Amino acid sequence: MKINKIFEKKNTTLSFEIFPPKRDGDIKTIYNTLDELAVLKPDYMSVTYGAAGSEKGDKTIKIASVIKNKYQIEALAHLTCVGATSKEISEILNRFRNENIENILALRGDIPIGKENEKREFGYASDLIKYIKKNNDFTVGGACYPEPHIESKSRISDIINLKKKVDNGADFLVTQLFFDNNYYYDFMKDIRSIDINVPVTVGIMPAINKRQIERMVTMCGTTLPVKFKKIFDKYEDNPEALKDAGIAYASEQIIDLISSGVDGIHLYVMNKPEIAKRLVKNIGGILKA
Repeated sequence: MKINKIFEKKNTTLSFEIFPPKRDGDIKTIYNTLDELAVLKPDYMSVTYGAAGSEKGDKTIKIASVIKNKYQIEALAHLTCVGATSKEISEILNRFRNENIENILALRGDIPIGKENEKREFGYASDLIKYIKKNNDFTVGGACYPEPHIESKSRISDIINLKKKVDNGADFLVTQLFFDNNYYYDFMKDIRSIDINVPVTVGIMPAINKRQIERMVTMCGTTLPVKFKKIFDKYEDNPEALKDAGIAYASEQIIDLISSGVDGIHLYVMNKPEIAKRLVKNIGGILKA
């Protein structure tokens, strides 16, 4: 089933994001993770992607195929376009189609250092979305940023770019992670005011270790609220306590979001089924209410 149809049927969807093993990793290591996640019955699972044509991209297709064809769970395959040609993208789309994968999350991807000014066939994710929707029958999602993208000139320009993604055919949106729900609520007011009316599912990542938190703040420009900083300061040298606190904080975030009518919860579970299990246990009854 296409993910846009799932949004039509459910008040709040639940989905997980996983990533393939590293380049030298054995793809079989992910199958135990899938076994444990599948029993939680998410509405779909997404699989992250590397550069077009890379080995990591091959693993993405294989894993997405297993999710869809073995576990009978909808797969959302990530696809990046930076540095790719339309021919390469078409070949990947054919591979998705051959594996019965119907849903794509269309992303630009990270521009390699030193190649920022190179001319590219697909300059932005909106270009990729337009290309996919032109001659294909995939459901396509796009990324959005409650806290503006770190490369964006302003919040306004970021939302204008998001409008272009939707106008070019994005069927739904997935947010970047955030720790303060107020950013999301303000963001939703802004995008609904300019007729961006597609479903928006919220990306939540429980912060469970110090290094992870520092990396997210650096890479994503994510703001840490005072409440979260207090947790971090108190438990940063106590890994188990920080893990428990991170899961509790994420659970509280999710409960607030669901009670406010969010379209979906997308958990960045970092290939750790135990994290997903604890979160689903905490919010399961609320999701069904």
